[in-house]
Amino acid sequence: MLASSSAGNCIYVATPETRILIDAGLSRRQTLERLAAVGEDPNRIDAIFITHEHSDHIAGLPALVRGFAARGHHVPVFLTHETAPQIDWNGFEPDLHCFQAGARFHFAGLEIQSFTIPHDAIDPVGYTISCGGAKAAIVTDLGYIPDSVKWHLHGCRAILLESNHDPSMLQVGPVPWSVKQRILSRKGHLSNAAACEYIANELPEEVEILILGHLSENHNVPFLAEHDAREALARRGLSPQLAVAEPRKLGPVFQL
Repeated sequence: MLASSSAGNCIYVATPETRILIDAGLSRRQTLERLAAVGEDPNRIDAIFITHEHSDHIAGLPALVRGFAARGHHVPVFLTHETAPQIDWNGFEPDLHCFQAGARFHFAGLEIQSFTIPHDAIDPVGYTISCGGAKAAIVTDLGYIPDSVKWHLHGCRAILLESNHDPSMLQVGPVPWSVKQRILSRKGHLSNAAACEYIANELPEEVEILILGHLSENHNVPFLAEHDAREALARRGLSPQLAVAEPRKLGPVFQL
C-alpha cells in the first residue's frame, strides 16, 4: 500500500516475474520514494492499471509515465475506453491499453478481472488479480456493494475494502452539505458501517488479509475503522489479518 486515502491512492502488486501499480494518485516523487522504501526499482514496473479519473487516483500518472519514458522505459497504462479521454497528457502520447469495463485479460502471468463499481466517475472499475492460486481484490470508491461486486470477491484471499467515513463524523465535518450528500449517495463512498455490514455477513471465509482503505482525513480515524471491523469479524467468527491503510502513510507489505 504505497497510499490509500482521499489524499492519494497507489497500490503496488508484485510476483517474482511481474510488478504493477494500481492507480497513480501520488506525485511522481512520492511514488518513486515509496517504491524505493519497499525495495523496488521503479524501472522494473511493468504496467499501471487505473480505476477511474478522479485526481486522487491519477494526479501523478502523466508525470510518472513521462519520467519512465524519458529513461527509455515505456510503461503501458491500462484503463477503460471511457476513462482514457478524461486524462490530460499535455501533448505526451502514452502507451494506452483501453478495455471495456468488465473485461478479463492476462498480463505477464497475472489474470486481471475488471468490474464496474457504483461511483460518481465516468466509468469506474475495481480489480481482482489472480496468480498461482492466490486472488486479491481492490475495491474502493463505491457508494454501496452490489451483488455483482460481491460475486467478484468470492475466492479472494486478500481484499482492500473501502472504509471511508464514520457517519457521525461526516455529519459535523467541515465540508459543504452538497459534498456530504455526494459521499453518502449510492455513487459515493462506503462508510465504516457499510463496510462492516459486508464483513459481518458476506466476507469470504477464505480471506486471509483484510485491509481497510481510502479513509477520509476529515471524517474518519484509523482507530474507529479498525475497532468497528474487529467487532464485525468477531460476530462472523473470522480472524484474518486486519490492517488499516492510514492516510498519507506508506503501508506495510502483505504477502500471499
